[in-house]
Amino acid sequence: MRLKNFSLNIGAQIFKAFSDESRARIIHLLYQYKELTISDLEAILDFTQTKTSRHVTYLRNSGLLNVRKQDQWVFYSIKDEVYEIVNQMIQFVLKDPQLQKDLEIYHIMDSNRELASNKIAAKDYRQ
Repeated sequence: MRLKNFSLNIGAQIFKAFSDESRARIIHLLYQYKELTISDLEAILDFTQTKTSRHVTYLRNSGLLNVRKQDQWVFYSIKDEVYEIVNQMIQFVLKDPQLQKDLEIYHIMDSNRELASNKIAAKDYRQ
């Protein structure tokens, strides 16, 4: 769903979200990987759980994030309605070195998960 009527209030919320480096990094990761948990964001950004939760709560209250619960996990993603304008904002900061480092850390974390799940699968297969 696209934003049908852009309002000053929505624009102000998006600009406020990007005005803080921590929130901009969170939005960038969610933009790139669609859906992440608080623990994913903590590990990638090297933030405390409190700091990560505070910024994610701000983004949720601003109307920028969706929340999806699955078992004990809570997944966050960018709302479809604001995705297009977030895309435009991301294009301005895409080459930032810190954002590139965040992407590298995500890829390392993701490959470690894949290796761990392959080990578990191999172990289960041998038994």
